[in-house]
Amino acid sequence: MRYLFFLVLFVFGSVSTYAQRSTTPKDTVNVPIMKFEESTFNFNDVPQGSKVSHEYKFKNTGKSPLIISNVLVTCGCTVPEWPKSPIAPGKSGIIRVFFNSTGKFGIQNKTITILANTKYGRETVVFTANVVGNTAK
Repeated sequence: MRYLFFLVLFVFGSVSTYAQRSTTPKDTVNVPIMKFEESTFNFNDVPQGSKVSHEYKFKNTGKSPLIISNVLVTCGCTVPEWPKSPIAPGKSGIIRVFFNSTGKFGIQNKTITILANTKYGRETVVFTANVVGNTAK
């Protein structure tokens, strides 16, 4: 029983250490830096059931290639597209976000989390939309 306890403790400790190493760069000076033209966007009024998109343009102002490993969204109504190839220092890229307003109503605030090899390992952009219903009767 004691052996099993230490084995489980070792496995969890190893996984935790690996997760920290994979998201935190060792060099915090020469890391990529994502500089967004805008980090927030407002779609304003969006008719319910419509699909809209927006492009978040960014530039790697850091000293090493930027690698985006994943982009996380807060619900299935939002779908991101991002560059799968490294972005060299001084080069630009786009994260495109599609929002489907079907089944939504009122003010929608959505956060998009970008997992990358930046200093903190994650960056965020946000959009807002006011989903309005069909007023025709």
